[in-house]
Amino acid sequence: MAYDYSDVEFEGEDGDRGGRGGRGERGGGGGGGGGKRSFSRRKVCKFCADRAILIDYKDPQTLKYFITDRGKIVPRRISGNCAKHQRKVSLAIKRARMIALMPFTVTGK
Repeated sequence: MAYDYSDVEFEGEDGDRGGRGGRGERGGGGGGGGGKRSFSRRKVCKFCADRAILIDYKDPQTLKYFITDRGKIVPRRISGNCAKHQRKVSLAIKRARMIALMPFTVTGK
């Protein structure tokens, strides 16, 4: 018993994406509302602003601001670090994890 595929549309026909849905169905892609655009202040790198603060893997109190509650490293678009200092923070967190000063993950809840 064979199924008749004559009434089924595939991606090749009409550019349709099948059941996955394109932007037309979701309505995604910004724009639209016409409301006020909120302006958020640019975050400044904490280490560039205050040269006295050093990035040290032996200081977990400084590094704890750059990991989430689940133990993930916070990205620089959230933390506000510059690229240079974000690399140093990331390396310091990884070193602190290796000598058990910081957790890799959060233990069970």
